Amino acid sequence: MSYKTILAVLRNKKDCENVLDTALLLTEAFDSHLIGLHAEPAMKVSYAAPIEIPDAAVFKSDQEDVDLRMMDVAEAFKHKSEHRGVSWEWRPIRSLSGDNALSALSSARCADLVVVRQNEEEKEDDFTDLEALVLESGRPVLFVPYVARKASPIKRAIIGWNATRESARAVFDALPLLKSADEVEILCVDPEDNAEQSKSMAGAEVASALTRHGIKVSIKTEISDGLPAAAIIQNRLADTGADLLVMGAYSRSRLREYLFGGVTRTMLQSMPNLTLMSR
Repeated sequence: MSYKTILAVLRNKKDCENVLDTALLLTEAFDSHLIGLHAEPAMKVSYAAPIEIPDAAVFKSDQEDVDLRMMDVAEAFKHKSEHRGVSWEWRPIRSLSGDNALSALSSARCADLVVVRQNEEEKEDDFTDLEALVLESGRPVLFVPYVARKASPIKRAIIGWNATRESARAVFDALPLLKSADEVEILCVDPEDNAEQSKSMAGAEVASALTRHGIKVSIKTEISDGLPAAAIIQNRLADTGADLLVMGAYSRSRLREYLFGGVTRTMLQSMPNLTLMSR
């Protein structure tokens, strides 16, 4: 298994640094085809309101701004892709919402991996519906933190394992990245005894499966003792200096996480490093 089609969702020209550099690094490593995508709104909502006819000069000025943003991102993407000598294509999207995540869904469903930047929560104009990209694309999504970081090969990965369908999906969607890493740790937080496995053996079976792929695997069990699971994961990432977190998205319902909080929402808001999510 490899990633032969990688989709980079670029919200602005700045994304052509951290997001595109990460996507290009993976494209080179897996000899992939890279698709760059940027969306802009086809029309402002105010223009569609039948109250009054907007001034033609205002409409023209706004469209020129949109065209300029689209051109800036396209040129930056094309320049870097051509310089690196990878196979690439550019997809400019005009959609009603202009939301880059929603506009990327069709392209994402035919990609092996989607690369996109984490939302910067403090900036309202930076928001895009990343949850929809994870929930509706059916593909693994690799999130790049908005905090500036230099793209580099993944050497150490941590798997957030809770033996759910979602975590299993994430592990095997991340297989190409895990196989290229030097070390992989399976992190189990508060494992439970059940009919299939004792908590002392949590993670053992998936560790064996990964070992058969030639992956160097270790298992770490943590007891939360009242600390949120997301905090334990973040602390472990910091302690180990891991480059990548692999986890299932919304093992609990999305509504429950919205109301009471959860690992997925917390990590989307405050991820310290590359995070691959699948559902």
